[in-house]
Amino acid sequence: METLVVAATALVLVVLIQQFVIKPYKIPSLSMAPTLIEGQRVLVNRLGAYVGTPGLGHVVVFRPPAGADRADASLQCGQPKPITQACGVATPERSEQTFIKRVVGLPGDRIALEGGHVVRNGQKMPEPYAQSCALPQCNLSAITVPAGSYYLLGDNRDASGDSRFWGPVPERNLIGRAVMTYWPIDRIGGVGVQ
Repeated sequence: METLVVAATALVLVVLIQQFVIKPYKIPSLSMAPTLIEGQRVLVNRLGAYVGTPGLGHVVVFRPPAGADRADASLQCGQPKPITQACGVATPERSEQTFIKRVVGLPGDRIALEGGHVVRNGQKMPEPYAQSCALPQCNLSAITVPAGSYYLLGDNRDASGDSRFWGPVPERNLIGRAVMTYWPIDRIGGVGVQ
């Protein structure tokens, strides 16, 4: 009986830790390369979703606005937009999928893109982790990030579905901040602000 109580207590602790403190996630695509590669595993601090807000450069796991997981790009943004402009309004619903991206814009920021690099409030940001790109969606006119939302981009801008297409992400959709990689062995380390 004592063994059963210990096992049940351990199981409850594991579930609580994963639900509220730290949870593992697997990187599903190349959208965060070279920082995170497909198949790499990260630990996400979920406590941060309950205490504090993300900062510029943080890598976060979140549920994107509904439409982010649709193949039809015309269904992704919450309002019609020209191809030369980023999506400024997300759909009101959220997807049940989880994504991982980098915070490049805070509430109230004006965000534009030049060659895939972020121009925040008129200043080109130093982004040593970002891959340059030449696609039309890599050069976009500015939008303003709404209050209570964050602008999130993949580091591999040519191969990332992100806020450019489905808009800023409301803070309530954030799950937590990626803090450490643990697999593969040769890539173990922190996922800090770059």
